[in-house]
Order: sequence, then C-alpha cells, then structure tokens
Amino acid sequence: MLLESPPKGRVRTALDTRFGGLPRQFWIVAAGTVANRIGAMVVPFIVFFLGSKGVGEQSTGTVVAALGFGGLVGAIAGGWLTDRIGPRTALLTGLVAAPASLGALYVAPTIPLMIAAAVLVGVAGKLYPPAAASLVAGAVTGEKRARAFSLIHWAINIGAATAAAMAGFLAAHGYGLLFAIDIATCLVFAGIVLAGVPKTARAARGRAERGGYGVLFADRLMLGFIALSLVNEVVYSLVEFALPLAIRLDGLSPAVFGATAIVNAALVVLLQPVLYPRLARLGRVRVMVGATLVLSVGVASTGLADQLWSYVVTTVVWSVGEVAAGIVVGGVAADLAPAGAQGRYQGAMNWVNALSRMVGPALTTLLFTTVGPEYLWWGALVAGVGSAFVLLRMEPALRERLSRAA
Repeated sequence: MLLESPPKGRVRTALDTRFGGLPRQFWIVAAGTVANRIGAMVVPFIVFFLGSKGVGEQSTGTVVAALGFGGLVGAIAGGWLTDRIGPRTALLTGLVAAPASLGALYVAPTIPLMIAAAVLVGVAGKLYPPAAASLVAGAVTGEKRARAFSLIHWAINIGAATAAAMAGFLAAHGYGLLFAIDIATCLVFAGIVLAGVPKTARAARGRAERGGYGVLFADRLMLGFIALSLVNEVVYSLVEFALPLAIRLDGLSPAVFGATAIVNAALVVLLQPVLYPRLARLGRVRVMVGATLVLSVGVASTGLADQLWSYVVTTVVWSVGEVAAGIVVGGVAADLAPAGAQGRYQGAMNWVNALSRMVGPALTTLLFTTVGPEYLWWGALVAGVGSAFVLLRMEPALRERLSRAA
C-alpha cells in the first residue's frame, strides 16, 4: 500500500495542476466549445459542397471570399455586441444566428443568394467566439485565466480532430449531414449556455464598457500585439493552404496531407496537457517568443520536404510551436483588456484570425504563381524571426501589464 500511494499522489497533483480550481462557468463554455467544434464541418468542405451543386471555380472563389469577408465583419460585431449586451446574450445570439445562416446557404438556389448566405455564415460564425472568451475571462483571473484559455484551445483542437475524423465519411453520405450536424451542435452549445450560465453572467464592468473600438486603438501595446499576432497567424495559415498545394506539386497524393493533419491533431491533443506545467513556469512572453520561432522554422521547412516522411517531420516541428503558443497566447488579450472592453479585445483577436485566413491564401497564390514557392517559405521564416525579435523587445511592457491582471 505504501508503495502505491506516491504514484497516485503524483497523478492527482498533476490533474489538479492542469484541471483543478476552475469555476463551473468555465467548464460550461469548454463543454459547449467541444460540442460546437465537433460539428464544425461545413466550412472545411465548402468547396466540395459547392462543386456538388455545380458551382464553377470562379463562382466558388467568390463564395469563399464572401465567407471570409463575413468573418471579418462578424468578429468586430461580436466583440462590440459582447460589451454592449453582455457575453451570455451575445453568445446565444450568435449560436442561434449560425444555424439560420447555414440553413440559408444549404437551400440557396442561385449563386447571388449563395454569396449572400456565405456572408451571413461568416458573420454568424465569428459573432459568438468573442462572447465565449469574455465569459471565460470574467470567470477566472490570474494564473487560472491563462490556464483556462489554454484548456479552451485544447478543447477546440479535440473538437476539430474529431470533426476531421468524421467529416470525410459523413460527406460521402451527403452534404446535408454536415449541415445538419453543424446546426445541431450550435443549438447544443446554446442549450448548454441557457441551462448552465446564469443571466447575470457578464464581463467586468468599467469605464470602457460603452463606445466603439476607440478604447482599443488608444492602446498602443495591444495594437502591437495584434500586429504581431496577425503576422504569426498568417504564417500558421500556410499549413492550411500552402502545405496541401506543395504536396500536390510534389506529385504526392492527398493522403499525405491527411497524414500531416492526423499527426498535427494527435500532437496538439496529447502534448498540450503534458507541456503546460513546464512551459507555464517560464513566463508567457518568453514562451511566445520560443513558440513563434519553432512555428516559423517548422512552416518554412515545408519548402525542403518532398516525401511523406519529410512532410511529417516538418509537421512535428510546427505542431510543437502551435502547442506552445496555445498554452500561453489565449489569455494575453484578456489580461490586456480594461474592464468593460473584454469583448472588443477578444473580437480584435478573432478578426486577426479571420483576416489571416484571407491573406494566407492570397500570398500563397501570388508567390506560387509568380516568383516561386521558395519565396513564400523564406518569407515565413523571416516573418517569424522578425516577429519573435519584436516580441522580445516588447517583453518588459507586456510583462508589466500582464502582471497587473495576476
């Protein structure tokens, strides 16, 4: 008996360190996030869905661009709405709007109506994440807040990995299933919030509660962090758009891209809980610097790959960078936000994510078809190293501001 006690104690301590002490409101948002991400299958398969309806390549590009534009609008609107009407109401609004917009896209009979519906899908899809993040930020503070956002990132990847495993099989049985599941999981998330989050739940109140995004534009440190985040998100977006194109140009099958996706999902899900207690002790800014370097080196190394094994190796490198970033980045905007502006700060970060998914494909197409793909990969390396250097210069100011929220 005495020999068995220490291992059990170590396991319990590790679990408490990673998962313990977080409030019920956080777990409600986390559970809803997993459910919602499991059902997020329509957007990744939008090109194939449009092809099944006989939409040509040019019109498909227009619909996809409309989806991205809607995401830009939705992120900004969602942040403002969160601070205006409260995170719970804003979250429910987005979760109800999303199924309606998905249904409109599914039944749209003409290309102009598809474009309009795609804008609505983009808006609704980015409307509620700032509210969900604001609920998390309002429920936890200090070290627990950074840990909570790390777990939300983990929950998103668990849901995304599950969705990726299911989506191909379901699509083979009709795209209506993808739409139905996506709609259902949005409503499940809404039901979880209705049942578990009290109407009084809101972000911290303060002078910045009213008004637009002027409070953010006056925050030079946050603007710098947004700019660096955009650079890093664009670099990361290359694994979604440039990576499959590079694999195709090497004459390899789509199964190679599927293998990299599986490796990435497995590493993110398995490594994040293991690395968190080690990286959390090092300081958020320095971990972000290291994560930025590892991610950019891994993405840039894609330009050297030409076989399955080499693509897998590069995927392992940038996945480690993604894990490290996911552990520390999520709570930074929450800690930089003044009381009453949590939604707009989270909306800005979601806007960065949406914009990067438009800039990344545009850069990939431009450089691949003009000067050559090697310029894209070298550009990713230079951008990542430069971003890490600037972030290191910002460390004193960031550390001082972040310490106030601890």
